[in-house]
Amino acid sequence: MISLDEKTIRASFVNASRKETSDLTLPADFAGLDWDRLDYLGWIDPKMAKRAYIVVPLPDGPVGIVLRQADAAPRSRAQCSWCQDVHLPNDVVLYSARRVGAAGRNGNTVGTLICSKFECSVNVRKLPPSAYIGFDREAAREQRIAVLRQRATDFATGIVLGE
Repeated sequence: MISLDEKTIRASFVNASRKETSDLTLPADFAGLDWDRLDYLGWIDPKMAKRAYIVVPLPDGPVGIVLRQADAAPRSRAQCSWCQDVHLPNDVVLYSARRVGAAGRNGNTVGTLICSKFECSVNVRKLPPSAYIGFDREAAREQRIAVLRQRATDFATGIVLGE
């Protein structure tokens, strides 16, 4: 992911009001982020526990999305829809996002199961166990990274296009 500054991040939000974007708090470790190891930027608002944000790089520029955490937790251990890590060191929660435009004003939202603290980029970079003799672990890791990027892109595109 390319390095982003605060102004670019605030301007990237597509499903938020000006007030919401001006009130958002950037991640505490924003200055020290390793942008080369991120496939998307995600964080929980420290002032509002149920609100979170993601910024996904798209070909036309970054797209920021305001998320809301569901009040109820999944009944069983859920799998992240983005990284699909089967050995998750963290919880997975349901986040929803308002669609852009008329659909969003009518209350249309999209939900997805994501790692609670947005650790997907870390999870997909772990070397997978060897499945068989000759298994290319590096290629498997690169495939997982590509799939994560595609899933984040698809989610962001769905919010923007209302699909």
